Amino acid sequence: MRTLRPHDHTFFRMKRRGLTVTGLALACAVALSGCGESLSRGLLPHGVTDQTGRITNLWNGSWLAALGVGVVVWGLIFWCVVAYRRRKDDVGLPEQLRYNVPIEIFFTVVPLFMIAVLFFYTARDESALLDTSKKPDVTVNVVGKQWSWDFNYVEAGTFESGTQAELTGMPGVAATLPALYLPVNQRVEFVLTSRDVIHSFWVPQFLMKMDIVPGKVNRFQIKPTEIGTFQGKCAELCGTYHSQMLFQVKVVSQADYDAHMAALLAQGNVGMLDNSLSREKIEPGDQQYLPKKVGN
Repeated sequence: MRTLRPHDHTFFRMKRRGLTVTGLALACAVALSGCGESLSRGLLPHGVTDQTGRITNLWNGSWLAALGVGVVVWGLIFWCVVAYRRRKDDVGLPEQLRYNVPIEIFFTVVPLFMIAVLFFYTARDESALLDTSKKPDVTVNVVGKQWSWDFNYVEAGTFESGTQAELTGMPGVAATLPALYLPVNQRVEFVLTSRDVIHSFWVPQFLMKMDIVPGKVNRFQIKPTEIGTFQGKCAELCGTYHSQMLFQVKVVSQADYDAHMAALLAQGNVGMLDNSLSREKIEPGDQQYLPKKVGN
């Protein structure tokens, strides 16, 4: 049996250190690769609609501009600290008031220019995001209520009504949440109405949310681009159980969407649920259910 000598122990320690360093390097590389993708989105969630690219570009551009301004301001602060520090031979206090018209004009014009540029790009993108002039393939009337959601599928003439979730923390809770079904790669128009108080319709991976205001109809359109299940919630404090006002968005194929609509009709969910402050069901043929007839 071979006896280990001192230099053998040193070799094994170095080998273990090498393996440890290699493992850490690999772990960092994997983490940074994920961070790189996340940073390219400005730390936003992965977007799953045709509008998320525009939103991400506006977000990143705004932050880069803010960072650039911050770097300049920080640099000027440090430069002033160094250049105008008190010297040993300084006596008394420095002059407290000094006018410099060019600098004052510069400090006025540049912020105005920055605000104008930011306003231009924000207004341009907001106009595109809120454009509902195109004919939608699917219209969904999303009805907010304390503390759940109803979904009226206008073209299919059917609906799905949600009940308040019980967030027990146990497996299976997600299956009890109201589910909004959308066909992939089809233009969807959301028509947002409330039965009681102000709510807010928010799906983080849409990178878009909009308030639901009683007596008012808000609209926006998106085109889901990825099949999957995504989480949604109310983003406006609306009462005691606001935190439990959750729902799921299921983006499916057109065939699966049609099958789900047929299943809702087979369950007896025919017509529309009222989307006003009352809670009565509106029968087919009653034109009040049409979103454009609700509110102002």
